[in-house]
Amino acid sequence: MPDTLPETLQAVLRDYLAHLGVERGLSGNTLAAYRRDLTRYAHHLARLGRARLADVLEADVTAYVSVLRQGSDGGTPLSPSSTARALAAVRGWHRFAQAEGLTDADPSAEVHAPQQLRRLPHALSVDDVARLLAAAGTGDGPVPLRDRALLELLYSTGGRISEVVGLDVDAVGWLGRDDAEEPEHAVVRLLGKGSKERVVPVGSYARTALDAYLVRGRPALAAAGRGTPALFLNTRGARLSRQSAWAVLRRAAERAGIDAPVSPHTLRHSFATHLLAGGADVRVVQELLGHASVTTTQIYTMVTPEALREVYAATHPRALG
Repeated sequence: MPDTLPETLQAVLRDYLAHLGVERGLSGNTLAAYRRDLTRYAHHLARLGRARLADVLEADVTAYVSVLRQGSDGGTPLSPSSTARALAAVRGWHRFAQAEGLTDADPSAEVHAPQQLRRLPHALSVDDVARLLAAAGTGDGPVPLRDRALLELLYSTGGRISEVVGLDVDAVGWLGRDDAEEPEHAVVRLLGKGSKERVVPVGSYARTALDAYLVRGRPALAAAGRGTPALFLNTRGARLSRQSAWAVLRRAAERAGIDAPVSPHTLRHSFATHLLAGGADVRVVQELLGHASVTTTQIYTMVTPEALREVYAATHPRALG
């Protein structure tokens, strides 16, 4: 990189960063990222002999995308996602310059970031989920009963961790229950993104675990607190935090001997994957997950290479020799 930048570029860069900090209120860390990305871009322009943003061509911006991917300027080669982030900073700078009357056009407007590979969500096998849930809450004390009910409910409903730890006791509904009968159906009201509520069925395993926790576990935990309506409580009688719920899952995964990374979202992915593998309609799964768009849910319908190989080997008449 050149040791110095043309003062014309430096001045516009200072003005833009000041705009981001003062008028848009970006944090210090975000501003530092913008400064880093745009300084690298400014050096790229200086090497091309562009002393002003008004001199920049679309080809210059396109070439910069290649520079970022390859690291041909001596900098670190960037992934598609990091390149897209850096290009977004460049576009913002050019839009700012055009709005301020410093340039007549935006040379970055038609430059596209490299296509990012869409990764399949990680999901556990049905057997691994069974082992995980069996390893949760071993014992009959209040905490083991809570842990088993928590993980059973996460997998049974596909709820986000924030939705499940945010539940109050009255969010669990028992349909068909009267004084003489056990419940035929159980549902839970989850409050999702944008405060959108959805009602999700609760399976029999989760229902049994919840029943045991509500009868024998929660009252003991609640005795240490001040009467919170929260469904899942910590040992002080307060609402269980997301961090503590993560710890519950990690301990269960370790006891189950599951080596793959496991997070609360892994159970959500597994819930969706297993439903679709069992023949559930994607729009039903969309409603259960609380996705605003079916496009988000459709990522679970993507077939893994392993599944393709298995189906090919089992069905193609000349797959095996």
